[in-house]
Amino acid sequence: MTTEKKPTGTVGEQTHIDEVIHCEKLTKRYHDGDILAVDQLDLTVHHGEIFGLLGPNGAGKTTTVGMLTTLVVPTSGKAVVAGIDVISHPALVKQVIGVVSQTNNLDRALTVWENLYYHGLFFGMKSKQSREAADKLLVEFRLTERAKAEVMAISGGMAKRLQVARALLHEPSVLFLDEPTAGLDPQSRLALWEILRKLHNEGQTILLTTHYMEEADAICDRLAIMDHGRILAINTPKGLKESVGADSIVTISATGNLDSLAQLLQKRIEGATRSQRIDNIIKLHIKGTTGVLPKVVSIAEQEGFNITDLSVSEPTLETVFLNLTGKELRD
Repeated sequence: MTTEKKPTGTVGEQTHIDEVIHCEKLTKRYHDGDILAVDQLDLTVHHGEIFGLLGPNGAGKTTTVGMLTTLVVPTSGKAVVAGIDVISHPALVKQVIGVVSQTNNLDRALTVWENLYYHGLFFGMKSKQSREAADKLLVEFRLTERAKAEVMAISGGMAKRLQVARALLHEPSVLFLDEPTAGLDPQSRLALWEILRKLHNEGQTILLTTHYMEEADAICDRLAIMDHGRILAINTPKGLKESVGADSIVTISATGNLDSLAQLLQKRIEGATRSQRIDNIIKLHIKGTTGVLPKVVSIAEQEGFNITDLSVSEPTLETVFLNLTGKELRD
C-alpha cells in the first residue's frame, strides 16, 4: 500500500532522526490557569517503539495525547511530531499521524468499508488507491465479512479494530491510541494486543495511554508513569520493576496497629527493604523469599498481632506506582 508523499521533518524545529516525538516543558492549564492538567512534560519517543503513558484517570495522559495530536492547544512548552512543530504547523502534523480516541468516533452513516475508503479520500488518496487500501486493511483486521455492515451493528471489539485500521490507512508516521482497550472484553483486548505487536514488528511507531498495568507490561517497549500531570519515571517495564529494589512483595492483612506492625516487620525480617501501610494492608518489600511467610506470622503473633491474610508476589508496575505516589494505581 502506498500513499502520496507526506511531509518530512523539514518544517519547524528539527529533532534527532530517531526521535519521532519530542516534547520540552509541555504544559496545559485549564480554566484560567486554575487546573494544571500537564505540568512541564519532557518526553522523547523513538522510531519504531511502542511507548506507553501509564497512570490513573486524571493523570494527564489524554491531555498529553490531545496536545500531540493538535486537538488541545498547549499553554506553554513545545512539541515536535515527525519533525513538525505541533504548535506552528498543526495542519501538517495531522497529515502524518493516526489517532484512535477513547470513544467510538466512526461515521455512523457509513458502512465498515466506507469508513475506510472515505478516510483515504479525505487524506488525498486517489479513489483506486483508497479502495485497494481499504480492501487490504479489511483482510488484515479480520473485518472482511462485515464490510457492508453498518458500524452500529458490529461489536465493540470490531469497532475498535476498525478505528485502528482507519487510523493506519494513510500510513501515518505515528499512531496514537488513547485507552485503546478500555471497555473491551478480555478476548477483544488480547486480539488488539496481537494487532499492535504485529504493527510494532513492521516498524510502526505507537504511543498509547492506558491505566491497565498488564497492558503496559505486555506490549510497551518503554513507558512513562504519570500522575497529576507529571512524569514520575520513564523506563522499560522491566527496568521500572527492578527499580523497586525487591525480589518479592509480601501483602499482609492483620488486626491491630498496622503502622506499628509495618515498622516491626521491616526491622526484624532479614532482607526487608521497605514496609508500607496502605489502607488496611501492609506491603513488605523483600530481597529473597525463602521462609519469609512463616517468619512474618511468627513475628506478628509474638507481638500480639493476628494475621488474617498473607500472600507473596513479584513486583509489578503497580508496585512502582505505589512507591512513587504512595497510592495504588487504581485509585
